[in-house]
Amino acid sequence: MNVKAKKKWGQHFLTNPTVCERIINYLNPLVSKETVIEVGPGMGALTSLVLEKTTFPFYAFEIDEEAINYLNEKHPSFKNLIHQDFLLANLKACFPSKSLVVVGNFPYNISSQILFKCLAHRTEITGIVGMFQKEVAQRICEKPGSRQYGILSVLMQAFYEVEYGFTIKPGAFNPPPKVDSAVIHCKRKAKFHLDCDEDLFFRVVKMAFNQRRKILRNSLKSLMEEKDLPEALAMSRPEQLDVEAFVLLTTIIERANER
Repeated sequence: MNVKAKKKWGQHFLTNPTVCERIINYLNPLVSKETVIEVGPGMGALTSLVLEKTTFPFYAFEIDEEAINYLNEKHPSFKNLIHQDFLLANLKACFPSKSLVVVGNFPYNISSQILFKCLAHRTEITGIVGMFQKEVAQRICEKPGSRQYGILSVLMQAFYEVEYGFTIKPGAFNPPPKVDSAVIHCKRKAKFHLDCDEDLFFRVVKMAFNQRRKILRNSLKSLMEEKDLPEALAMSRPEQLDVEAFVLLTTIIERANER
């Protein structure tokens, strides 16, 4: 298989079996009655191990035709390989009434988009085990007060218990990337519905961080009048707020707009 075929997606094929084993170790506790979806199996290093060592329902989304042909030859009995872009897939139609766990060595160029897709389907997706560029993984797991703390930090931590797993050096991939990678694992919270308008919550978080150098009084002025925002919040910058503070902020905006 031509490994250059995936270059445009930022894909680096995982080849290290020890890393695959460790990913499976994070995956197993997240699965009880769930169906597992692998995103971007590529050369199938992780796919092979899942098929060999697990018994849960398993599907894989792959967009590249060459990879599809390679995997069909390698695993002819595996009939759950879906030739479709995961980002465009209708998961509710593909897996009606099923809970899902998503796993994969995510292509760097679309890894954030994959997480936004998972967030959009948080009612169905109970767990995620993903490999990212190390800096992205750290950003997702970051806590308030850091420059790395941002939109994905807040949104993922609002609905999932997010943990940094381990760092992987470039030699575990073919071709080797120029940066370190990392695995994170996420378990959906028992209480994953927020005490606010969740659509508005997403808007508030994105708007605040898209102007992260501004205090909230200025970055959110299109959503509410300045007088409705408590001084402590008005003078804060988004990286100073944890999830609970963003929920409170959303509730204040929601109530102000109801008047």
